[in-house]
Amino acid sequence: MNAQHDALNVEALADTHEVFNQSGDLQDYNAYDTDNALREAVRRHGAGWAEPALSAHGARTGSAEVIEWGFLANENKPQFFSHDRHGYRVDEVKYHPAYHNLMALGLESGIHSAPWTDPKPGAHVARAARSYLQAQAEAGHGCPLTMTFAAVPSIRLTPSLAEEWLPKILNNGYDPRNVPHYEKQSLTIGMGMTEKQGGSDVRANTTRAYAIGAGGPGEAYELIGHKWFTSAPMCDAFLVLAQTDDGLSCFLVPRWRPDGSKNPIQVQRLKNKVGNVSNASSEIELRGALGWMVGEEGRGVPAIIEMVAMTRFDCMIGSSAGQRQAVAQAVNHASGRAAFGKTLIDQPLMRNVLADLQLEVEGSLAIAMRMGEALDNTALDSDNEHEQLLLRLGLPAGKYWICKRTPFHAYEAMECLGGNGAIEEFMMARLYREAPINAIWEGSGNVQALDMLRALAKTPKVLDVWFTELGRAAGADSRLDQAVTALKGEFSDMADAEYRARDIVDRLSLTMQASQLVAAGNSAVAEAFIASRLGEHGDRNYGTLPRGLDLDTILQRADPWNE
Repeated sequence: MNAQHDALNVEALADTHEVFNQSGDLQDYNAYDTDNALREAVRRHGAGWAEPALSAHGARTGSAEVIEWGFLANENKPQFFSHDRHGYRVDEVKYHPAYHNLMALGLESGIHSAPWTDPKPGAHVARAARSYLQAQAEAGHGCPLTMTFAAVPSIRLTPSLAEEWLPKILNNGYDPRNVPHYEKQSLTIGMGMTEKQGGSDVRANTTRAYAIGAGGPGEAYELIGHKWFTSAPMCDAFLVLAQTDDGLSCFLVPRWRPDGSKNPIQVQRLKNKVGNVSNASSEIELRGALGWMVGEEGRGVPAIIEMVAMTRFDCMIGSSAGQRQAVAQAVNHASGRAAFGKTLIDQPLMRNVLADLQLEVEGSLAIAMRMGEALDNTALDSDNEHEQLLLRLGLPAGKYWICKRTPFHAYEAMECLGGNGAIEEFMMARLYREAPINAIWEGSGNVQALDMLRALAKTPKVLDVWFTELGRAAGADSRLDQAVTALKGEFSDMADAEYRARDIVDRLSLTMQASQLVAAGNSAVAEAFIASRLGEHGDRNYGTLPRGLDLDTILQRADPWNE
């Protein structure tokens, strides 16, 4: 035997795995109190009164328990059961308890109801902030929360339906039981527009509605056809588009008939999606399904567009929330990890990347919360033309830009974590898979850009309103002034407007973000945003900020532990 080998302490040598130089989990933090950009936006846009409740919600959504619900809801996908064990058709989707916990948290906090039940200055802004916090814990369950919230203006178009349905829709509770709506005290609402052959062109829909009696608003019909995308198929009812003799109309279609029998809404399968996996999305067949007409016959698109406007706003909020959580994860990692003799967050190039990512969040939140204020202003004053027209252009422009920016933003934040960023046990992998969803749902990028052109063609005054809003920051920065002047020049010649639509909406969005950040008053943020987005450094990869910027201030705003 080798004497040197005999002298070795084999047991000590086998102890090779000491874990060090790893960042801790981002949990048990207050997602509201540590988010200066959000807190300032809430105060700036009239919802300062909501801060105590938002702080409480931020503590809840940042807790280890709620964050774990998000992981469990995604690791345990919804399961579809077409029939029960005896062979009866049930069309039931079963979810993990964590999903129900998230739904209860959102509904009991009034994310679906607060601006409708207690309209006041800042109500939509406060609700958007609460949704922004909720979405950072888990995004998929936000779909039925949003649809339930957004359905209210459409259902109000028909007083008989509103009287029966809205008290339960607006109740701050959650009842996931698979029972008729009249046996519940709280309800959720979905929507069914998209069909195989039409996609975003809903006027190509072939689903047909037949009047059972006299027909007309609030009256009963039976629907026959299909829907290619119906998310959250366990909602208690759905707003559905179908053709009548007078054209495309809107209907409220419950999962159960008033006599207690199952309404023939048959789920064909669940979609196997790249992201948003906690939220079931289905293909359905309507085989004589009972529904009641919402709004006027032949006016289905105007009726449901009330809902679509709100869901597009929530896409802006949801994608902004994804950006915020991605930055928080990246900064948390960079603060607890060292390489080449320095903590990552002290490395100059990493600081450049992280600050640039935070600037994206600042711009996204700025335009989104300005639209939230516009929703409040129009809700309280239906004659406020400026705010109405600002929304008409701001919702498609904001939805387009924020949702388009989020996938690349998520990837860059993921890269900050290195290999850990691509591992499913870390939240970044889920944020990355979630990032493209909002850009596609509620109208893809081209649809938003073309909707912007429709707004310009139908109501040219929307452009005057947009430039009036931008004019409030005039003179603050010459680069912003030059960008606004150049943007005005784009509208002097509308030849090939459809071909150029994306470039135009890019500029509309960027100049609005910059002007809102100037108005917000943080000179470090506004200067860095304008220098990197509108100056000569614009249109580059993240991490290419010019020299001379106040990165300390920006990174402090990005830090999820900064109270």
